[in-house]
Amino acid sequence: MSDAGSIPPDPTAPLETAADVLTACDTLAAISSSDSGIDRRYLTPEHAAANATMAGWLKAAGLRSWQDGAGNLWGRWCPPAITAAADSEAGVPRLVIGSHLDSVPDAGRYDGILGVLLGVAALTHFRQRADTGEQSLPFALEVVGFGDEEGTRFGATLLGSHAIAGRWQSDWERVEDEDGIPLGDALERFGLSGQTAARASLQEDPPLGYLEVHIEQGPVLEAEKLALGTVTGIAGARRFAVNFVGQAGHAGTTPMALRQDALCAAAEWTLAVESLARDVQAGKRADMADHSLVATVGCCELRPGAVNVIPGGTALSLDIRALDDAQRDRALDELLNEAHRIAARRGLTFHCEQTHAADAVACDEGLMQAVDAGIAAIGQAPFRLPSGAGHDAMAVSHLCPVGMLFLRCERGISHHPLEAVTEDDVAKALAALIASIEAVAVRYV
Repeated sequence: MSDAGSIPPDPTAPLETAADVLTACDTLAAISSSDSGIDRRYLTPEHAAANATMAGWLKAAGLRSWQDGAGNLWGRWCPPAITAAADSEAGVPRLVIGSHLDSVPDAGRYDGILGVLLGVAALTHFRQRADTGEQSLPFALEVVGFGDEEGTRFGATLLGSHAIAGRWQSDWERVEDEDGIPLGDALERFGLSGQTAARASLQEDPPLGYLEVHIEQGPVLEAEKLALGTVTGIAGARRFAVNFVGQAGHAGTTPMALRQDALCAAAEWTLAVESLARDVQAGKRADMADHSLVATVGCCELRPGAVNVIPGGTALSLDIRALDDAQRDRALDELLNEAHRIAARRGLTFHCEQTHAADAVACDEGLMQAVDAGIAAIGQAPFRLPSGAGHDAMAVSHLCPVGMLFLRCERGISHHPLEAVTEDDVAKALAALIASIEAVAVRYV
């Protein structure tokens, strides 16, 4: 178990290569509240240590760094020509590169973290290139390591990126972690407050764009034998707590025709969920053309849950996602209507409650073209794909245009210690990110 006092001194060498970035991922992986795996949560000593370590790499590269009022760690490089021409850097156009530094429990070492460190390496590259007199950029570059994307401590996700987008909600400050500590108290222990978090907003001076590099967290790129992909958008998600309520009864004495078995109803509906999503993805439903649609029943709890009792109740979850919110909601309506039909036919009742909702986010076409150009620059044909997982870019999209670059990960495994990438793919991602930034510069001019 780590604490801020036991973390090794800040690194003294800048991040320049893919090998440097992977070593830095290993360094951050050691900053954990758990002895048995990676666990780094918002507003903890581990969060502070990760910020301090990242600040060390920025300092080593000659870059300015600071922590904002929500606990996000920032770095900045401004081209000398811009600095010389401006009285101050306030209002200077800037492109932000970022992702998150927090983790889920028992995490892998690349989810979020790799994207932040590639951003640090990209800023380092442009600063070093400017020192040689090579042509510079027409805007400043910033990198951000968001403090909370996963939501593992307080349940509310994307807290860091919501803050900079001007979407901080004061009622979040009353939400408690598993130890009963309210978010507001945790902010104060970190030297911050709800007021400082709200003031982290960049709405009055938004960036010209945001680019996020992230492992895919899925198997598509690996199946296509491609290292990188351009993200077209992030799926919107809705989640529900679902209940079928029947009648418990003796397993030996209740005739089959007279049963009100809640589990059988739930099983029938679960298969209907799978069938609809499969048909939509396969293009068998002309009325629902969004092939990104996925639907999952992830939890099922039986009541009373005894081997010799007919289940009288089942509690399930439903997670349904798609890039097109209207298509997603049309599929959802069909699934909920089917649940009511199944319940009525079996003599049960059905009810559900929404527990989460997030709209889909489309990536900016100009930034997608820049990422396509970055991928082409490394010799790979551009390839576009959607993201079914949520990312900080979802919140930042309320502030400025967003784009994403996906990096292949082994077997698509994520949120797990087996997360794996290759040094060659990381090198390609860094080169593509640099080329993407250059493509943005061409479009900006």
